[in-house]
Amino acid sequence: MSESDQRIVSQLPFHYGWVIVGTGMLCIFACLGLGRFALGMLLPAMALPLDLSYSNMGFISTANFAGYLGAVLIGGVAAGKTGARKIISLALLLVGLSMCLISQAQTFIGVAVLYTLTGIGSGAANVPMMGLVSHWFSDKKRGKAAGFVVIGSGFAIILAGRFIPAVNQRFGPDGWRVNWLIIGAVSIVIAAICFLLLRDRPVDVGLKPAGTMGDADPRDRTAGTVINVYREKAIYLLGVIYFLFGYTYVIYATFIVTAMVRERGFTESAAGSLWSWIGLLSLLSGPLFGSLSDRIGRKKGLMTVFSFQMAAYFLVAFTLPDRMLHLSIFCFGIVAWSIPSIMIAAVSDYAGASQATAAFGLVTFIFGIGQITGPAVAGVLAEKTGSFSSSFFMAGVCAALALSLAAFLRKPQRSRS
Repeated sequence: MSESDQRIVSQLPFHYGWVIVGTGMLCIFACLGLGRFALGMLLPAMALPLDLSYSNMGFISTANFAGYLGAVLIGGVAAGKTGARKIISLALLLVGLSMCLISQAQTFIGVAVLYTLTGIGSGAANVPMMGLVSHWFSDKKRGKAAGFVVIGSGFAIILAGRFIPAVNQRFGPDGWRVNWLIIGAVSIVIAAICFLLLRDRPVDVGLKPAGTMGDADPRDRTAGTVINVYREKAIYLLGVIYFLFGYTYVIYATFIVTAMVRERGFTESAAGSLWSWIGLLSLLSGPLFGSLSDRIGRKKGLMTVFSFQMAAYFLVAFTLPDRMLHLSIFCFGIVAWSIPSIMIAAVSDYAGASQATAAFGLVTFIFGIGQITGPAVAGVLAEKTGSFSSSFFMAGVCAALALSLAAFLRKPQRSRS
């Protein structure tokens, strides 16, 4: 950035870190919100023309997560060498182009292969983007900042719930193809915005991390912590907890709309409206629970969130009145993106800002394994039982296990270099 650009940044009425947050929100909107969570709304319309079974639906989602898993570690390493800004922009370009190509797919295999590429782009964009939060914010504001970044997915869910059924109705059998083309184009535009606005370090624009007090050392309290993230037990415990989150939430996000339409008799439009409510509620989830974890600690924050998720899964695991379905949607939506925001803050607490991207890449890799297996197992289970009830029950049990494991987290031990 030139000296004139630095002067412009210095004259902003707010820290440039909040520009990073806003741009990061757009990044997550594209790579996760459109690249992943729009699938739940698109699957019912794709099922008939592509002759998709429950198992096929599960494996399409799994293909995406397989690509995501392969990219998370590489994305973190590449961002360290090349810079997060370039990696994020190129990854979002891949997300957009692959989704545009899905609009032309004719078979289950074609969709699965292309959606794997979408997953690669999603993982390569998400991990470096969340890692930027650690560089741009001190540990006192990190949870809050990450919370605002992750709600990009919520905006995408709101859009998908309202927009996708309308396009399907307008274009009939080809509506799902038009939808894939539109969301792919939007992702390409966001890739360009990220390239223009993102910067890798505060020093690139002559700043210290947001939340740094006065002339204090610009590094936060964890900056001097010296650990090997691949040998730190706490990082692996966080990884297991994140695995269980990935395994469970993706079952709900992938199949709740299909379950409402096929098993509960909802119209696509009615199911879309409820899906939009998840998106609307989720806008509170990241900032609310990320900030809460800044105050009460990551352990209590995680335990609180998993309590809500456990309730959400069990409430749809049984044949209960529709008001229980509404309560389930509330419980899922209000905490939807809180765990990623708490997780990036937690790994930064243990590993320090300088190693946060590597640590987050490791736990996200473990998380990705959960995302791969969750929809595949749930789809096969639903195929055998003829219902998603058993899959949602399994998710509830796993959320209870994650809550229990979070209770074993200890406060990070910090040392100054």
